[in-house]
Amino acid sequence: MRSPKFPVTDDHIHIDPVNGRGIEAAKDFLRAGGTHICLVSKLSSSFSISAKLGTDYLPVFDETLRVAELVRETGLVVFPVLGVHPAEIGWLADRMPLADAVAVMKGGLDCAAEYVKEGKAVALKSGRPHYEVPSEVLAASNEVLAHALALAKECGCALQIHAETGPCADIVGMAENAGMPVDRVVKHYGTPDTPLHPSLIAKHEGIPQLIRERRIFTMESDYMDENSRPGAVIGPKSVPRYTNQLLASGIMTEEDCFRIHSETIGKVYGVRVEI
Repeated sequence: MRSPKFPVTDDHIHIDPVNGRGIEAAKDFLRAGGTHICLVSKLSSSFSISAKLGTDYLPVFDETLRVAELVRETGLVVFPVLGVHPAEIGWLADRMPLADAVAVMKGGLDCAAEYVKEGKAVALKSGRPHYEVPSEVLAASNEVLAHALALAKECGCALQIHAETGPCADIVGMAENAGMPVDRVVKHYGTPDTPLHPSLIAKHEGIPQLIRERRIFTMESDYMDENSRPGAVIGPKSVPRYTNQLLASGIMTEEDCFRIHSETIGKVYGVRVEI
């Protein structure tokens, strides 16, 4: 395999050897020209875990770090991102009072923050449901998100946000209240109109124009690596393939590539992206 000329980073991907293709998916990314990934922890349900305490998320985080080590053996650089998926609030609230569900999710985020403090992960993830929920559930989710922002500030790390489609402009005020730099709050599956840092699916129609405008953004596949949903959201080859298509078309230069996949990732996550 030829050595890559430039870094290519997937800002949000899952690799799951138990429920999906696992390391073979990571190798697909590598063979397509990928070099770095932000490996994001999955839902606790992927591991048949029904959380009752924040510490019940520890096996999820430990498995993510185990997979990170396996992926590194392929030659890829892995930046683990750990947290509690916002959709968990619905399942938790079905089994306990809403206030208790909030406490469990906050506790899980507290555990994730310890991994960041120990240098085992580079960022946290949180958010709120991307679908319509009752007002009290939305308020509870925002309480969890505010806690995540405060933890990210404390840890000096980035925070990936899973939330509804659109700008999510209100999160700017939440970040400011927590003292969290807005440019380190990553809107996963983002859109160009967000005032947060946009991480765009690597087929988003707005990417060519953002490149021309030299706008700050990153790319992701949100590959779920689940055999029950093969290729969802888009496949593991998508970020490097689209990057190379943009380069071949002349829309993207190698300078643009370094800015998107190296400089911006480095600034947002506080990491070095080199090849």
